[in-house]
Amino acid sequence: VHTIEQAIEDLVYFARNVHLPFPEAIEDGNNVGPDKNPWILVGGSYSGALVSWTMVSHPGVFHAGYSSSGVVQAISYYWGYFEPIRQYMPKNCSADVERVINHMDLTFTFGSKKEKDALKTKFGMPNVTHYDDVAGTLRNQLWAWQSLTPASGGGAFFTFCDALEMKNGTAAGPNGWGLKHALDAWGQYETKYVANLCGDTPQDDCLGSYDSSLAYYHTIEVDNAYRSWLWFCCNEVGYWQDGAPLGWPSIVTRLITPQYDERQCTYWFPEAFPQATRAKTLDTNRKYDGWNVKEERLFFVNANKDPWREATVSSDYHRRRSTSRQPIHVLTSGYHCSDLLTRFNIAPDIKQVQDTAVETFTKWIKEFVPGQRNAKKDLGTEIEPLVRERDEASTTIPSVDVTPPVVDLGVVNSGVSTSPSSNDGASPRHVGPKNAWQLPPVQV
Repeated sequence: VHTIEQAIEDLVYFARNVHLPFPEAIEDGNNVGPDKNPWILVGGSYSGALVSWTMVSHPGVFHAGYSSSGVVQAISYYWGYFEPIRQYMPKNCSADVERVINHMDLTFTFGSKKEKDALKTKFGMPNVTHYDDVAGTLRNQLWAWQSLTPASGGGAFFTFCDALEMKNGTAAGPNGWGLKHALDAWGQYETKYVANLCGDTPQDDCLGSYDSSLAYYHTIEVDNAYRSWLWFCCNEVGYWQDGAPLGWPSIVTRLITPQYDERQCTYWFPEAFPQATRAKTLDTNRKYDGWNVKEERLFFVNANKDPWREATVSSDYHRRRSTSRQPIHVLTSGYHCSDLLTRFNIAPDIKQVQDTAVETFTKWIKEFVPGQRNAKKDLGTEIEPLVRERDEASTTIPSVDVTPPVVDLGVVNSGVSTSPSSNDGASPRHVGPKNAWQLPPVQV
């Protein structure tokens, strides 16, 4: 069974045992292990976290590491995924998205069945049985943010915002157009989006999450990378991307909490999870140090606009100070892993960090002494103050260990059947390929 520990051990085993086909005149390919050569571990996102986790658990194997957008802190209730999006998306768009989400949550929680069904129909999902599935589908537009790059232009995300905020050729001010227009505009957009996404597939099979018999949950091909990733999430890291806690602005429904995702772990892996269980995030963070990592020659690059920012060492909750031995660079122009590609150095801060990395690693490689293991040093524990200036709201920033809202799904989904419906084995699109936004832009 694949685990974080196994992934780390694979990297260590490879470094210690690989045979590289070098010409003998240059170097013996059987004698290139990390005790004789300075190995550098590089990764971004999950593999960026692996860089940190590997250097923590196996000090001295890799001489240096480069972690781009490394999600080092395991977080079960990861509502913070949507915070950088809310903070950096156009203000008129975030204002109207918040209004629509709040209206939908109130309607699905306190409205009559007639009102709930009317709202489902308005958003093009009359045949999605469960109301939390309907509300959760609206995250699809927001997930498009992760695909943005300094070279991508607006992309699908801004096509969505234009649909909400452009009226008769005029853009709304920073406060948006208001609830009535936003409901109509998003409803029209979502109706076309769902039609393109689902096609002839029944809506419950396409967007529902309550049918554990779907073949999608039981596909076990070797190359099913998404299933492997979900095993990590269900067991060790969580990262459930849900609505914000009460009292804090949210662009995502609060009907989606970790229990929504943990329930599906019992569908994916029924033998391991006969009942819904929280991921062992505390164990993961204790074992691999999470935000508190202190390693020699570990180079971090993160970005303010990255939706994974709050799981990195540049989190607003635990922003570490950069040091010469463990540099932490925060990009203003970058998004998720933008620094890993040289074509994105059209942004001055990305070019600067790439140039700095080359200079730094050149220096660190010269420090390598064959046969000498790194001695772990105290790199300091200073933490930057909480970042509060991103929001104009007077609300106190939620605690890092805030609990999700309590949602009575019996009330939300009252009047619907929770028994599996008949299906043709199609995949529920909202829990599977998160690249649903790669459909052609919706024209409204």
